Amino acid sequence: MTDTQQTMAFDYVVVGGGSAGCVLANRLSEERDVTVCLLEAGPPDRHPLIHMPMGIIWMMRSKTLNWNFYTEGEPEMGGRRMFWPRGRTLGGSSSSNAMCYLRGHPADYDEWAALGNPGWSFADVLPYFKRSENQERGASPYHGTGGPLNVADLRSPNRLTDVFIDAGLEAGLAFNKDFNGESPEGVGPFQVTQKGGRRCSTARGYLKPVRSRPNLTVITDAYATRVLFEGKRAVGVEYRHQGALRKVGAKREVVLSAGSIQSPRLLMLSGVGDRQLLEETGVEVRHHLPGVGQNLQDHLDIILVQACTRPVSYGVTWRTVLRGGVDLVRYAHSGRGMFTTNGAEGCAVARSSPGETRPDLQFHFSPGKLRDHARDLLFLCGEGYSLHVCNLRPKSRGDIRLTSAVPTAPLAIRANYLTHPDDVEHMLRGFKLARRILGASAFAPYRGVEIVPGDKVQSDDEIRDFIRAKAETIYHPIGTCKMGDATRDPLAVVDARLRVHGLDGLRVVDASIMPLLVGGNTNAPTVMIAEKAADMIKADRGTTVQPRAIGAA
Repeated sequence: MTDTQQTMAFDYVVVGGGSAGCVLANRLSEERDVTVCLLEAGPPDRHPLIHMPMGIIWMMRSKTLNWNFYTEGEPEMGGRRMFWPRGRTLGGSSSSNAMCYLRGHPADYDEWAALGNPGWSFADVLPYFKRSENQERGASPYHGTGGPLNVADLRSPNRLTDVFIDAGLEAGLAFNKDFNGESPEGVGPFQVTQKGGRRCSTARGYLKPVRSRPNLTVITDAYATRVLFEGKRAVGVEYRHQGALRKVGAKREVVLSAGSIQSPRLLMLSGVGDRQLLEETGVEVRHHLPGVGQNLQDHLDIILVQACTRPVSYGVTWRTVLRGGVDLVRYAHSGRGMFTTNGAEGCAVARSSPGETRPDLQFHFSPGKLRDHARDLLFLCGEGYSLHVCNLRPKSRGDIRLTSAVPTAPLAIRANYLTHPDDVEHMLRGFKLARRILGASAFAPYRGVEIVPGDKVQSDDEIRDFIRAKAETIYHPIGTCKMGDATRDPLAVVDARLRVHGLDGLRVVDASIMPLLVGGNTNAPTVMIAEKAADMIKADRGTTVQPRAIGAA
């Protein structure tokens, strides 16, 4: 890079200090002769409510620690603009999610490999899941210990979660204590990324222990505006920090780990994307790559809400308010009590019909009343519980586009939910199973009236209308920098080593590279992707990858 303002240069510049970026910062800086710079647009993760699991309610409302994205009006959802919260601090969305640890189905990764991505089958990626993990239950063929990401059972689950599990058994589901073991199917308790009853984000697990390394520089409040190139080679990043436009050089590689929304945005702002779309927004085209921003996928979620007749839920009541002081002391002293809840304590993974080859539905049980991403504080009041249901393998596809060449201009996010007719039918069947679970006899001592959607919604068409009117994201956008073989897939953005097709010195490492959604939550797979990418980057540099924890029990 020849700009005279250039004052810093590192071997690797990682853009985005989130679920993937913190992993890369740790793993790449393990080599003492390598320098790493991590740029994060948000502030440090110092706010105490980041680390308190129940603080997720506040994180949904934060204007500082949340990007607060919105989609364009969704054509099959009544023209609604959908709220898409994403973490904006060190740890990214691992600092603001519900901490659910669920990898998906093994066949999901085999499907990635079959699409032209060698090295991404379940057998290939399982060692990286294990390396990342400190499983408090102990090591096994499916789990590792000693990794940075602590995986634990909830320390103080609500009694209603056990009721939900019993109800799921009544509905015909098998009990599953470990959704990341031999099979992800059944009903049981979630495991969570917590340690000592507190959130274990990638910032806490991966970044905090290594912040003092002399070869690692972390810059927060650094909003990346474009990748800098010399010809077809990425050589640095331009970013805004403390009111000034700055540049940082990358002697080896620039790695984009800004997530499924921001990574394609940064590529497009840098002139990498579909030629026609870039020209329409006034961006100078550097490299025509039509898949950038395409292939957007997300899990759509609908919530059923039931009143509770006993004072046992986490609704805002005089009981929980008075109990709050005692539980706050318990939380501070021993990491126990209701403040350790992740808000989604029970899990079920099921098939909507016998013909499904893999489970296509996931349920999250919440021991409280939820609406509008828990932003409706009045609705939180009173005793109740909620059951989320989502279609794990939607066929609808959306895209992300620039609206302007100005880096801070809003993006045009089009999820295109339910535009494929099969998707609403999966949701319909999932809704009916959710009602069957909530109607099981296990809930009889607690069951009040159905608040949402209510008894008036009965016919299939009424349920479909309810889904279109009330369904929301469950926070799993992926696919906008799709991994694939460019000779087979014209929308592939990165190859199987996560290198951007047609460019040098540039990779994307985050959930945007997933070619298809996994049948579960996306945070654990994102951490795995970064672990695997770190080894590929080291190998491409010529560093021998140490097998010390790969495949270890």
